[in-house]
Amino acid sequence: MKNFSIAIHGGAGTLVKGLMTQELEAQYKKALQIALNKGYDVLNDGGTAVDAVEVAVKSLEDTPLFNAGKGSVFTAEGTHEMDASIMDGNTLNAGAVSLVTGIKNPVSLARDVMDKSYHVFLAGEGAMQFAKQNNHEIEAPSYFYDEVRYQQWQGIKDSENFQLDHSVKKDGKFGTVGAVACDQNGNIAAATSTGGMTNKKWGRVGDSPMIGAGNYANNETCAVSCTGSGEFFIRGVVAYDVSCLMEHKDMSLKDASSEVIHKRVLDIKGDGGLIAVDSKGNIAMPFNTEGMYRASKTSEGKEVIAIYK
Repeated sequence: MKNFSIAIHGGAGTLVKGLMTQELEAQYKKALQIALNKGYDVLNDGGTAVDAVEVAVKSLEDTPLFNAGKGSVFTAEGTHEMDASIMDGNTLNAGAVSLVTGIKNPVSLARDVMDKSYHVFLAGEGAMQFAKQNNHEIEAPSYFYDEVRYQQWQGIKDSENFQLDHSVKKDGKFGTVGAVACDQNGNIAAATSTGGMTNKKWGRVGDSPMIGAGNYANNETCAVSCTGSGEFFIRGVVAYDVSCLMEHKDMSLKDASSEVIHKRVLDIKGDGGLIAVDSKGNIAMPFNTEGMYRASKTSEGKEVIAIYK
């Protein structure tokens, strides 16, 4: 049996330690622990990396603490537009959805795009039609309502401003969620899900549903899930960039991940972080911000749950 492992994230950014109450910090760590355990149990039982990342991300989508699924931020119109993607490193199959509303678990819809359609990426009305055909739960807007998210939106509503969820120094709720895993067969996978930017307009899409930008998996190199300033992660093709450095420069997972987050992203003025795993079960979780909600667990018994540097 090969080593297996999983890592998850709940967003990166200006997580200033003094502005987080102990109670809220405990809630975040508990939510990370629950999602981590759910994903790890799939791997421990001999399940696939794809199943493990989907289960872990669904758990994070189901808590209002993170900007995905239930906790998604408000758009300029006062709605919720969610994006998600998933990729299987063994087959290079992938599925993604963008600009979907009312979907309880966007990552599972992305999984169905991968497994049940000939396509990779569905958006907007078409993605919603596909969701209904495949019997996805469509929740009322009230399911996604969260008072903290609503107040975030009220602060910049009717302005030209938008707010990256992680970029304001106050006691708020954070980020895009994701998971990467390596299973007992050495297959790897990645999944990412987000509610996007507060007060976003014009159907803005970030990096999370874009294969190669915010999410990527290839057994030959690594599986990556990103979080941060999406526009910069798209321009830097960040997830694939890690894989590329491993493939063409023969860099280790740790070195490639570090090079991308601590140099290449910063060079184009981007901020954020990523989680990554390779087919040997190695894990990397670099970030260039104050903090990143993150957790990991390996079959060798090493477990990490952390927020700050």
